[in-house]
Amino acid sequence: MGVFRLGFLANFLSHPVIAGFITASGMLIATSQLKHILGVSAHGHSLTSLLGSLVMHLNQINVITLIIGVGSVGFLFWVRKGLKPLLLFLGVPSRLADILTKAGPVGAVVVTTLASWGFDLQSHGVAIVGDVPQGLPPLTIPHFDAALWSSLFGSALLISIIGFVESISVAQTLAAKKRQRITPDQELVGLGASNIAAALSGGYPVTGGFARSVVNFDAGAETPAAGAFTAIGIALAAMFLTPMLYFLPKATLSATIIVAVLGLVDFHILKATWTYHRGDFTAVLATILLTLGFGVEIGVSAGVILSIVLYLYKTSRPHIAEVGLVPGTQHFRNINRHEVLTHPELVTLRLDENLYFANVRFIEDYLLERTARGNLKHVVLMCSAVNDIDLSALETLEGLNRRLGETGITLSLSEVKGPVMDRLTRTHFLRDLSGDVYLTQYCAMQALGPVDGCRALCCEGAGEGDAA
Repeated sequence: MGVFRLGFLANFLSHPVIAGFITASGMLIATSQLKHILGVSAHGHSLTSLLGSLVMHLNQINVITLIIGVGSVGFLFWVRKGLKPLLLFLGVPSRLADILTKAGPVGAVVVTTLASWGFDLQSHGVAIVGDVPQGLPPLTIPHFDAALWSSLFGSALLISIIGFVESISVAQTLAAKKRQRITPDQELVGLGASNIAAALSGGYPVTGGFARSVVNFDAGAETPAAGAFTAIGIALAAMFLTPMLYFLPKATLSATIIVAVLGLVDFHILKATWTYHRGDFTAVLATILLTLGFGVEIGVSAGVILSIVLYLYKTSRPHIAEVGLVPGTQHFRNINRHEVLTHPELVTLRLDENLYFANVRFIEDYLLERTARGNLKHVVLMCSAVNDIDLSALETLEGLNRRLGETGITLSLSEVKGPVMDRLTRTHFLRDLSGDVYLTQYCAMQALGPVDGCRALCCEGAGEGDAA
């Protein structure tokens, strides 16, 4: 996908969908870690199943584990907001205070591990990390079997797409916090290379993990070098430090993840989209609810599909404004919003959308209904906002030109953009056009329906083929 520059697929992830996905994923990840905070068994891939499983096991809560988990969460939240001001108040240099604040999770790990070892908390039912295999995995060659590859292709493709969606979502979110931009094609290449490396070393499918990325970001990562140093650190830890992790309580690890991911849970997006655009609000709400209720795959897929459907619906019913001349100027504005000059035999309609197969029927119905009212002789389509006219729209314009001509009404265009004009000149539409093509709407009014208050303007050469 990266080689063939398919990163543009990320463009179909609108900000509301990404915000909904990030919020729902943060809630899911935090909820999935509650079992370690409570010291109970729980499972599930949706919020309902996770909560239901937790409720069923509430009678198994381990009090010591709960104290460690809640204490770690409280400590880590305090570290993020209160430790640095306290250190600065005590006279610690700003740089050192910042490092100590970023190292807060390490302090929680060290303290709880020592407590677990010193008080033998494992014997009291506290779940610990336990034995971690020491050393690095050996390099292996994947099993090349055509039948196996065929059976796994569909799942691998879905995992690739969802992995890309998750990676690009968290990457865009974190990049926005640093006022940076990402390159989706390069993200795809990086993911592909990482998965090849994972296949050769017996690893899991690789993606830009949500929880791990946020923990890394909170730790102060600034450049891609942070990933390299993390890999080196993990390699050294895997070879030499795994025995030291034996007594680490799982509740501490869960607390670190919960504090990190909750920082990206943002319900303000619901209020913002409700106030600004109800379609975006629908996309956000659907993404959140479906992700929480049915998992990441369905939630993200539904959010993307819903965004596209809402966009198609919106553009299939474009805004069309009847415009008139603002007195004393050469500007044209909506007759329902401004005091403007018009001509009884001329109507100008400004089309505020590209013309394509999904909206041409709506435009045709609107135009025919408008021309049925009044004693009109000229219709001008003001195309200043039209960047494209597809073949379906062209055929509709040709039909409108014939139908209006049969009733004695001319059809003209104004302010047609250059690329659109280039395509129209390759057809017979302009030759058959009953009216003309005008450089500006002011020229069209001067030629077809001058009104009192219009000052003369030289519009020579503003006819067919001269639109900018």
